[in-house]
Order: sequence, then C-alpha cells, then structure tokens
Amino acid sequence: MTLPTDTENAPVGPRPRREKKASKTTRNVLLGFAAAVLVAALIGGGYLFNLAQTFNSGTTKIEAAFPDESTRPQKAEPVNGTAAVNILVMGSDTRGSSGLDVSTQAPTDQRADTLMLVHIPADRKNVYAVSLMRDLWIDIPGHGQAKINAALALGGVPLMVQTVESLLQQRIDHVAMMDFEGFKGLTDALGGVEVDVKIPFAPASGPMKGHYYAAGKQTLNGDEALAFVRERKSFSDGDYQRVRNQQAFMKAIISKTIARNTLTNPVTVSSMVSAVSPFITVDKGFDAAALAGLALGLKDLKASDTVMFTLPTLGTGTSQDGQSIVVADTTAISDISSALSKDQLGTYVAAHALQKGN
Repeated sequence: MTLPTDTENAPVGPRPRREKKASKTTRNVLLGFAAAVLVAALIGGGYLFNLAQTFNSGTTKIEAAFPDESTRPQKAEPVNGTAAVNILVMGSDTRGSSGLDVSTQAPTDQRADTLMLVHIPADRKNVYAVSLMRDLWIDIPGHGQAKINAALALGGVPLMVQTVESLLQQRIDHVAMMDFEGFKGLTDALGGVEVDVKIPFAPASGPMKGHYYAAGKQTLNGDEALAFVRERKSFSDGDYQRVRNQQAFMKAIISKTIARNTLTNPVTVSSMVSAVSPFITVDKGFDAAALAGLALGLKDLKASDTVMFTLPTLGTGTSQDGQSIVVADTTAISDISSALSKDQLGTYVAAHALQKGN
C-alpha cells in the first residue's frame, strides 16, 4: 500500500506534543519578561521616589522668595510649548556666622559671595551661567547705589531677586542658594572631581593652608575643592579669579555628574543627593518634580553645551563713600538683557567669543 502524499487529504488531528511545549515555553518567557519589567519599574519608581523625598525633605524652602508681582518683568513666552527658564543661583559662605537664614523678607547679615544667573533656553540645547561680581556697583531698588551682594542683607531673597530682575530686565523663575560647605560633600560623593587649575596658588590661611594647587588638571577631594572655590587673596585680581575658579569647579561638577557611569550608579546618585540637600535653600516651587522636569528636557546635554562667563565690567573703582567696587559695564548689560529677552544668548556668546569664558 502506498502512503498518501497529498497533505490536503491528510487526516487532521491534534498538534504534535512538542508544539504545545514550545508554545508554553514561549508564554512563560514572555510572562517572565513582563514580570521582570514590572519589578524593575517598581524598584526604579521606589528609588526615584526615595531620591525625591530625600531632596524635598533635606532642602530648606523659601516661602516668599519673590518680590511683589507689580515690580516684576513678564514671564517668557513658550516656544513650541516650552519656555526659557532663568534660575538665580547664590553661593554663600557661612564661616563665622550662626547659619543661613534667608527664609523671610527681613534684613539679614547674610551676603551672597557667589551670584549666577543660569539661563536655560527654550530649546534646551544649552545651559548658560552668567556670573555677577559680588562687588558690582548698581542700583538696589529702594536703597540707592550699593554692591549687588548687599541686597540680600538689606531685604532678603526677594530684594536680591528684584535687584537682578531690575538689572537684566529678566524674570527669575527659580532661586537656589548653596552653602559652600555643600561643595565638599558633593565632591566626595562623586569620588573627587578633576579641575583645570589655571593659576597655581597655596592658601595662606584656613584648613588647607600651605596646600599647593599646581597648574594643570588636578583631582580635588572635598576639602581641597572647598578651599579652591573660597580662595581669592592669593590672586592679583582677587575676586575675578575666584569667580573663574568657581566656574571651573562647577563645569567639572557638571561634567562628572552627567557622565554615564555616574547616572547609572544608584549609590553615587543617592550619595550626591543626600550630601548636598542639607546645604541647599530653594524657592518652594523648586522641588524634586520641577528639577526632574528640567532634567528631562536636558537629557541630551553634554558638558561642552554648558557655557559660563562673567558679566562684563569696566574694572574696579571706588565709590563716593570710599568703598572698593566693581564698575558696571552698562552697554554690555544692555546687550545681554536684549539677547536674553529674545532667547538668543547663544548668539551674544558667539559674537563675543565667550564659549570658554572670559
């Protein structure tokens, strides 16, 4: 008898047993993968939630960070649904003081030793940090001419915000103040940071007295970094070089923070947030959720996309009452204000070759 070769006429019966087994195996693999993804999401969600809680509970909040709305510039108009963001960053050194108290509008003896306007364009392709010299002689609303860092002492954070808004005609969206001591913990949490030391020096006082900062790239630990951003007496141009050193340090921090091996290490990220949060004071709207929103928009940012420069000045001088001051360059301030208003600070930077600072 000849066996049938026409498959169409072949009897239809149950599928071979091995196909059932294969199907079951495939289903189990898919279920296992789905379960693994779910667990990873839950762990990741819990991890991120804990980070957010650490930041929100560790930072100090300023209930009234901004001046009266009637005195303020208008909000930036969104471009494709996203608006430019301006953040006023203040660095303060609490050595010899009882602590940092900027949570009210009351006058305080606290002064801003470092002052930066951080501008994030609507396209989120760059971050610009413009340093304002602390002795810049300008008009402080309601108080006449004075050094810009006196605004904090005269009227707390709201007056400092109003002063910078009046100077640059730009609305400040968020405020962040960091005690210099936070630099120490942040540096150690990152395992040290590499800074390019342009001018060698050795502090004449302080915990790092006599420590030599050689020219060139140096990896600094927390104590070394803290002394590096504080020092000014070792330089012929004093605070100008200190500002440059602070900018170099901040660029080094940014570069290492956004590095893949940092962001993919939960222990390092958690240590960073825990170390720096107690030394940060922010407006109440600048919480972990707001930071996360900014971070998402800047996810493709590279270290080279961060530009830091100092607001141009006309050098140093003496006020009518005998104070040593930094003279404002009103033309440069007007040009930068115009560029910010058009969200074209990058054009100004390129025109004045400020990509690597000044």
